[in-house]
Amino acid sequence: MTNTQPVPPQRDWLTTVLLSFFLGSLGIDRFYLGYTGLGVAKLLTLGGCGVWALIDLIMIIMNNVPDAQGRPLLKK
Repeated sequence: MTNTQPVPPQRDWLTTVLLSFFLGSLGIDRFYLGYTGLGVAKLLTLGGCGVWALIDLIMIIMNNVPDAQGRPLLKK
């Protein structure tokens, strides 16, 4: 018997950019990408007092952040 986990769909780049811009200091962008631990840490520190949120926004715009499965963000 094989224990297969369902693979979540590939994440959208524009959705991630918008989440990071508007809710990045709350870690919602990291939760969306599947990084639960980083999302909680970002939420508790309010985005590293804004610095972490800004760095994440720039990295997401440059498409340097994959989702939790290591897949690049999908640009339509």
